[in-house]
Amino acid sequence: MQAGSRSLPPFARFAWSLLAYDVLVVAWGAFVRATGSGAGCGRHWPMCNGEVIPRAPRIETLIELSHRVSSGVGLVATVALVVWAVRAFPAGHRVRKGAYVTAALMGAEALIGAGLVLFELVAHDASMKRALSMSLHLMNTFLLLAALSTTAWWASGGRAPRWPGQRAVLWATGCLMAAMLIVGASGSVTALGDTLFPARSLSEGFAQDFSPGAHLFLRLRAIHPMLAATTAAAIVVGMGFVRAARPAPAVRRLSRATSVLAALQVGAGIGDVLSRAPVWMQLVHLTLADLVWIGLVLTASAALAEAPVEAPREREALTAGT
Repeated sequence: MQAGSRSLPPFARFAWSLLAYDVLVVAWGAFVRATGSGAGCGRHWPMCNGEVIPRAPRIETLIELSHRVSSGVGLVATVALVVWAVRAFPAGHRVRKGAYVTAALMGAEALIGAGLVLFELVAHDASMKRALSMSLHLMNTFLLLAALSTTAWWASGGRAPRWPGQRAVLWATGCLMAAMLIVGASGSVTALGDTLFPARSLSEGFAQDFSPGAHLFLRLRAIHPMLAATTAAAIVVGMGFVRAARPAPAVRRLSRATSVLAALQVGAGIGDVLSRAPVWMQLVHLTLADLVWIGLVLTASAALAEAPVEAPREREALTAGT
């Protein structure tokens, strides 16, 4: 069975469903941050305000508690993914390895989230420690989505990477993913700045960003759009290169979808700035970023599984020699 076919094995369907669920959990985590509800359970983890089920909870408590519950469901589902992979695939199989990496990153995700709560890097905290923690959180989230999407791809019939002759494709996709990690990290801090230092108008926002005494979060708010637009343009160009180098049907579909998503991401970013970052737009912006990242990972997985295209002269020489 080839990845992308309509009939998928049950394990593959479960892995893709878990990936979609995790994207929603990430968006809900952004909702917690955007609404200032990160301290809704106080300095307690995993319990909420020292209780399993808080009595007479505030709305902030309900928002934070619901995120913890949804994250816990994702953790349990990831454990189920590993158990199923062990039972369905032989030792050393790439799907097993992908499931192991997914579980490790999910565990790291839980630990980072717990650290944010226990060290009170939530709500209105504007420290550099919070900025670094959120950047680390975003990078770990991206790596988690990468591991899970690759596992789902392989379980759907995607072939293992063929490393010989892949240097150009590796460089192209690797540089684009590194750029996305940087842009994502800067975007997480920028979104935090929108939450902590809201502007009543577009002109007031620009005045905040370029004020000599502006907080670092606000300075990033001015820099991040340029980084994001440059990266999106690089993704469109890079996907065109990968499509030309590995013109397999799956690579063509995935690379084009990723380019479209990158363009939509830029549009969402512009809308985010012009509308002064309402919560719903922040969620759309983040979800599109997750989808662009997943598109890059899947395009790389599909392209690296294809053999390098022979140059016309090499094909002619091989034909003449037979």
